[in-house]
Amino acid sequence: MSEQVYKDMVNIMGQRGLGFAGKDIPEFYPLVEELFTPEEAAINNAMPQTTFTAAQMAEIMGTTEAEIAPKLKKMADRCLTQSYMKGDLRLFRAMPFVPGILEFVFIPGGETERDKKLAKLIYAYKEACTAESPMVVPFPMQRVITVDETVETGNQIHTYDQVKTYIEKNDKISVGTCYCRHAAHLRGEDTHGMPMQACLFFGRMADYSAESLDAKKITKKEAYDILDECSAAGLVHQTSNVTDEIGYLCACDKWHCYSIKIFLQQAIPSAVFNSGFEPKFDPDKCTACGTCIDRCPAIALEMGDEDVPVVDLNRCFGCAVCATGCDDDTIPMVPKPGYAT
Repeated sequence: MSEQVYKDMVNIMGQRGLGFAGKDIPEFYPLVEELFTPEEAAINNAMPQTTFTAAQMAEIMGTTEAEIAPKLKKMADRCLTQSYMKGDLRLFRAMPFVPGILEFVFIPGGETERDKKLAKLIYAYKEACTAESPMVVPFPMQRVITVDETVETGNQIHTYDQVKTYIEKNDKISVGTCYCRHAAHLRGEDTHGMPMQACLFFGRMADYSAESLDAKKITKKEAYDILDECSAAGLVHQTSNVTDEIGYLCACDKWHCYSIKIFLQQAIPSAVFNSGFEPKFDPDKCTACGTCIDRCPAIALEMGDEDVPVVDLNRCFGCAVCATGCDDDTIPMVPKPGYAT
């Protein structure tokens, strides 16, 4: 019975889609058996695709609300489902693997033996999925958000493209551990001294992450300080490209972020991952120090014949990491021609 419930999860997680959906490969089963007890797996498999209450789930499972409610809350606290309050009513929602379960389990920043085991199991599953069928991105689930201050004077940044807009429009903000870098740390990999408290959450995601993922509620000033720290470190700001209602903002590095790795494996990375901006280099001001080339996460820059960096626009995704690292402030970001921002 317990073996079958995990086999059923292949189709269930496949139906939820998005990144690294359910695959019937050897690496899938030890992962889900570590994440879910057989009972939790059965509950997960029965969850509707829309938001639901404990009472609705009890009806689906043929049990009582009093019995199912604490089980659902425990699953939420273990990053296996979303949970948040709407007034006095607690709501739940099923989660896909990515963005979702395979990331959220690391946001609390735990360092137990189980955390280390999960880091290895999740990595093995992702690697096996990628090896079995290299991921082609027909539509990007993520988008880059360029850094506001780097945009050339006179060019308007649409609200949709401003990093700081998401801080200004939300009174509820939290910060959690970067799941990619923390998972790498658990696997014994070098995190290159990058900031760990770097994942920002907004609105109801801020409530959920603070309640269930051990994220910390922060002020807008603290959020700005985190953005500044991440920009100085050369991290890429990215968020969902599926909806205008943004629940999170990631600060990603080129070594451990799976999104960036997958996008850079595409034939033309900038076609599926872009902010709508590109760097402009001023030959009269550039000192040819090479800092921007070293910082570029897309490996899209090289020094030209005239000691001015040249950008490969097929690879550049407009993150502004080159611009934020320029001590001379000589790299403004300008709108990419033909790209609708």
